Amino acid sequence: MPLDQVDVDALTEEKEMSFLDHVEELRWHIIRSCVSVLVFTIAAFVASVPIFKHIIFAPRSPDFLFYRAVCWLSNAVGLGDRLCIIPKEFELIGVQMGEVFLTNIKVALMIGIAMSVPYIFWEIWRFIKPGLMDSEKKAARGFVFVCSMLFFSGVLFGYYIISPFTINFLVGYELEGVVSTPAFSSYINYMIMFTLPTGLVFQLPVLVYFLSKIGIVTPEFMRKYRRHAFILILLLAAVITPPDVITQLLIGFPLYILYEASIFISKRVHKKNQAVEKTKRLSK
Repeated sequence: MPLDQVDVDALTEEKEMSFLDHVEELRWHIIRSCVSVLVFTIAAFVASVPIFKHIIFAPRSPDFLFYRAVCWLSNAVGLGDRLCIIPKEFELIGVQMGEVFLTNIKVALMIGIAMSVPYIFWEIWRFIKPGLMDSEKKAARGFVFVCSMLFFSGVLFGYYIISPFTINFLVGYELEGVVSTPAFSSYINYMIMFTLPTGLVFQLPVLVYFLSKIGIVTPEFMRKYRRHAFILILLLAAVITPPDVITQLLIGFPLYILYEASIFISKRVHKKNQAVEKTKRLSK
């Protein structure tokens, strides 16, 4: 066998082993992330009683922070109690056999995923960091903190702002001859829909940052399609929330602010990319 053929085969085998090493490393990152989710899920299931009492069922109480804040604001601007919201009392029922138990597990799993988000982002960062150049590592500094902060900001926004408005709208919507008695699983599904997707949507600035970094998105592009983006934001808000105009505006407004902030981020990244390209051309 010719020597050059041996070298080619050796290089091919080395590249293949390098790829397998990356796959093995990725597998362990995924395993550790899953272990983190499992640990937090078990902890949430064990503490299910206080979690349901003080967190899951809290938007049903008149003492919920959002209701008290709106009432305080109403009095502060001289409107008295006109804007105060009194949530309608309602009971939750378990319709199917094992519904309460299975829904409890579902809630524990969702909490486990949410609490593991910072660690999952950290594992993602550990996986991609070795393949980055020093300048890219410096540019992506704070990736875990920023992503985690945006995620929890979205979750808290959905929990404290969207959920009380939407729950009161859905429970208070009545038709003659129909008694509204929500199912336990339905209530939980809506609570999950108000929080976790909102946390993911709040990652928009991070997504725009990386897309701008590789040149797919530019600030000019985002400005040009600003009106289209506004329509898409309203459609997304309509998907996440029920058919309540106020609730859709509540989630659409911060999303549009995030879009405008993303334009600013894209502009800064685009300027840095142009500066780097200019330096490379001058160095040649």
